[in-house]
Amino acid sequence: MTIDALIYLLAEYRDEFGPDAEVRLMTQQNWPFENRICGLTSGAEMHESDVIDDDDNPADNDNVVYIVEGGQICYGNRRAWETARES
Repeated sequence: MTIDALIYLLAEYRDEFGPDAEVRLMTQQNWPFENRICGLTSGAEMHESDVIDDDDNPADNDNVVYIVEGGQICYGNRRAWETARES
């Protein structure tokens, strides 16, 4: 998904639910979880980081934006994958 596609879809939900609707991340289709979103980062920011961890894999691309999971809230619902809007 591109940044413009994500912004477009989020704008549709903002119009439907208002600007204060919470955004969560649904993960693991076979055993779904709802997660808080910690923030965003990019491949470029990770490459520029001074933090060194030998177990880390380098980001594939500087121009990729990552939504960073901030912790599990509760179990999710498999229907999220069936009803997901795509652009």
